[in-house]
Amino acid sequence: MTEHTQVTTAELFFDVVFVFAFIQVNALMVKEAEPLRIAHGLLVFTMLWWSWSLFAWLGNRVRANYGLSRLTVLVVTPVMFVLAVSIPEAFQDLTGGVNTALWFVACFVLVRVLYLALRLYASSGLTGRDLTALIVPMAVASVLLLVAALLPRSALDPGRVQLGQVTLWAVAVAVDYGFGMALPVPARVISSVRHWTERHNLIVIIALGEVLVSIGIAGTNLPGSPGLFAASALAVVIAGALEWIYFDLSALAGEHALRAAGPAQRVALARDGYSYLHLPMIAGVILLALGLKHVPALVGNTDAYRRGDPLDDVGRWAMYGGVALFLVAHAAFQWRLSPTVARSVVWPRLTGAAVVLALLPVTAEISALRSLAWLAVVCLFTSVTEVVVSRGHRRRLRRALADEAEATTPGAGEPGHPGFSSF
Repeated sequence: MTEHTQVTTAELFFDVVFVFAFIQVNALMVKEAEPLRIAHGLLVFTMLWWSWSLFAWLGNRVRANYGLSRLTVLVVTPVMFVLAVSIPEAFQDLTGGVNTALWFVACFVLVRVLYLALRLYASSGLTGRDLTALIVPMAVASVLLLVAALLPRSALDPGRVQLGQVTLWAVAVAVDYGFGMALPVPARVISSVRHWTERHNLIVIIALGEVLVSIGIAGTNLPGSPGLFAASALAVVIAGALEWIYFDLSALAGEHALRAAGPAQRVALARDGYSYLHLPMIAGVILLALGLKHVPALVGNTDAYRRGDPLDDVGRWAMYGGVALFLVAHAAFQWRLSPTVARSVVWPRLTGAAVVLALLPVTAEISALRSLAWLAVVCLFTSVTEVVVSRGHRRRLRRALADEAEATTPGAGEPGHPGFSSF
């Protein structure tokens, strides 16, 4: 693994599964549209994210397109896909099928075991504490999820089963993430900043793509109408504005901060800024997709659309709250990676989040399409404002990254090298 290593095709193939996994998380939350379902969806997504993050760390340690590493990633991919298929029944089985919740747990355990096997194969000199941090959280989380999957078959009443499942899942998440935070920094390494940032850039694109796919699927069997066309276009505008906000400055600032940091600080920044703060960022995008599925024009509720009905409570809070969560988490990401830049440029994101939340009461009184339009306006205004206020920082970051890339490229600046220019 070198500084110039890029994301491999095996990793891209693995990540494509998460397009479907995010859609399935959304499907779990859409069922009956009750707060408990949303909690279920966020808990499943949190466990999915940590599994993905573990392979992101591992992919930065070993090349995933050679030998045993490639084989392991290709074996994990169908297991992860089956896990994604089982997501809508991760808490409660539908009648007439197998115990899908147990299949979910089995796939989760197999994914973790395969990760652990490759991690041990690729590492040398692991201490007892390292092994404990790798094995114990997986074992504890697996047991907790297994008990949660078996609870519906117990003699407990449905209310206690639901409470017990959420509690067990929450504890499993806390154990997984808590041990992840406790893992000693020397046991980790960021061998390639380029690979690390590119991998996370791609997963952000996948999450935003899930918004577009969800809207496209929702409108597949609907007759064409001005409302459908307008709502679809506004949804793309919102997703595009969030993409702009992420990639215009923060992606550059994050890469530059990691390149400039020492080995230990680089690992800490990667853990906090990417493994942890990208979690609420992408969760916000998934909530946005959930909210969009409550817009009448996008789901074929023509009567509600013609009457100009407002979004229901779940749709309002998911759509507006998801965007606010994304903006706040993105501001925190910028602050953690580059506080000097953040002091002057994060205020558009925080202001945008505050305006979005302030508009929530208004959305209860206006039509769903107008709520969607106002959200698009706020997101566009936020992205344009950030472009204006961060112009100087963006230029300096691009120049610095170009200089660093040239300085670390063997033979750069020599005739015949791809990076050489005579102009």
